[in-house]
Parts: sequence; structure tokens; C-alpha cells
Amino acid sequence: MVGRLLRLLSCLVLAFGLAACGAEPKWAPQDHVDAVRYFSEQPPSITLYTVVNTRTGSGAHSAILVNGSERVIFDPAGTWYHPKLPERNDVHFGMTDKAVAFYLDYHTRITYNTIEQTIYVSPEVAELVMQRVKAYGAVPKAMCTQATSSILRGVPGFESLPQTFYPKKLSDAFGRLPGVSTRVITDDDADDNHGVLLVQRDGTPL
Repeated sequence: MVGRLLRLLSCLVLAFGLAACGAEPKWAPQDHVDAVRYFSEQPPSITLYTVVNTRTGSGAHSAILVNGSERVIFDPAGTWYHPKLPERNDVHFGMTDKAVAFYLDYHTRITYNTIEQTIYVSPEVAELVMQRVKAYGAVPKAMCTQATSSILRGVPGFESLPQTFYPKKLSDAFGRLPGVSTRVITDDDADDNHGVLLVQRDGTPL
């Protein structure tokens, strides 16, 4: 009886904690979104980004770059933003090559590496993932990988992925999918680069 009460209390505490750190809905105007939509000439693809702590080896964040009829990034519960790139509930539009580079530079520093895993997919699969990220809604803090894995698990070709809260677990499973290409991005920037200017390394603005 005591054990059941303790489990119930734990569930209530967890539920209260999740509610307390609730998501922050954002919804950019349609004209702002239309003005920045970006289409890449690269084949349709899904890219999983996993930010990993270099000291502990543990995963810290998960996000999905979707390249289909347009290129967007689903950055659930993320802190990254660009004032010229509109956001709708953790989906950022206008993801040009420079915008992707800035996203990677923002996350990658002396204490964090970023794993980039890309798999080419059919246009239909890319559009399905696109629809799912746009429909998912704003994600509460600490729920980034749960949201990411939930979206991917329902898509043909990704059924083997686990539903998980752990970024490295999702990354490891994603890496076992046929045809995935992987690279690890490193940087020796200081740990306080969350205040980086919105300028590329060559000095040109995004």
C-alpha cells in the first residue's frame, strides 16, 4: 500500500513539474513565414542533430532538419533563434545553408559537440515529417527527444526508432538506419557562446 502511494505521489510530482515548465507557444504571421521560405536543391532528407556533452558523453538536445518542399528545423524546447527567421511552435522557417551553419555554431563549443546524421528519403516521407513537425505544437522544456522520437517513430522507414527521453539513445538507433551518413561537428569556442552575434565567421550577416 505504501509503495503504491509513493508511486502515485511521484507521478503527481512529475506531472506538476512538467506543467510548471510548460511550453512557450509562438506563431509567426503568415506573411513573415512566406517571405523567408527556403527550398534546397539537395534531395529530400531528414537530419537528426544531437548535442553531446564532451565531458560526460551524455546527450543534451535533439532536433530535426527537414528538407522537402521547403527546409525547416524542428528545434523542440530549444533556445536558438534568429530575429529574421520566423518560428511557429519550435519550427523555424527559412533554413538556408547559412542559417543551418549558425544553428550548428550556436550549439557546438568546447563543452558540446554536435552529431549530424542525415538520411535521404522520398519526397512523400519528407512531406510527412514536415507535416508532423508543423502539427506537433510547442514542446515543454526537457522534452526535446521525447517529441523528436515521437514524430519519427510514426513515419515509414523509421519504425525501429525508440520512443525515448535520451538524445544519445535516439542518435544511436538513428545511426543504425540503412543509408545514414554521420559527421561529428566540433568547435573550440568558449562555453559562453550563447551570446554569439548573428554573423558568420567570414563576417557576413545571416
